Amino acid sequence: MSENNTRTVVFGAGGKAGRRTVAEAVARGHHVTAVVRDPASHAELAGERVTLVQGDVTDAESVAAVAAGHDAAVNAAARLDVPSTDFYPAATRALIDGLRRAGVARLVAVGIGTVLETAPGVPLHDAPDTPAEVRAFSLGHLAELEILRGESGPDLDWLVVAPPPVFLDAEAERTGTYRIGGTALLPDAETFSYADLAVVLVDEIDNPKHHRVLVAVA
Repeated sequence: MSENNTRTVVFGAGGKAGRRTVAEAVARGHHVTAVVRDPASHAELAGERVTLVQGDVTDAESVAAVAAGHDAAVNAAARLDVPSTDFYPAATRALIDGLRRAGVARLVAVGIGTVLETAPGVPLHDAPDTPAEVRAFSLGHLAELEILRGESGPDLDWLVVAPPPVFLDAEAERTGTYRIGGTALLPDAETFSYADLAVVLVDEIDNPKHHRVLVAVA
């Protein structure tokens, strides 16, 4: 295990992306605070270099409390029982406010591939054959982006990472390799793993290369 002493707080640590982000960060020597809604349901996350805590990513007070003392934050939180157009705006505003109060300047968030463009200014979710439920969920992520662009202020260095709109493999092993682009869909992206998504997220904490933008990965 490497040692870099970065302190990273991961919201949504109990999900597929969050779990792999915790593991990737710990493998690089980070001290991780894993934030979940119900710690009793995720007791296995706690361990060496991992502190498991209860938190609410939609509440600025909660965000500020769990993020205090950290160098960076990852948002991998999702709710399927709440409309995405309610959840993501609430979470984004709470993160902007709470991270500012906590003095955390770097936020890397998991986005969604359907907000990526098929042509300049045309997101995939506006394609005629996009299912209504897919578009509805994607609009929450689009709202997240718009809030970050318009309301984050100069103190928050944010990044939204959008994996390809394909099957994300929860079982595939980490390769450590990926392509990264801009706001357009990357070609020939047939699959991607949560493990490699975690590599991207932690890379952008250890060595930030993209700032205040949406980027596609594949």
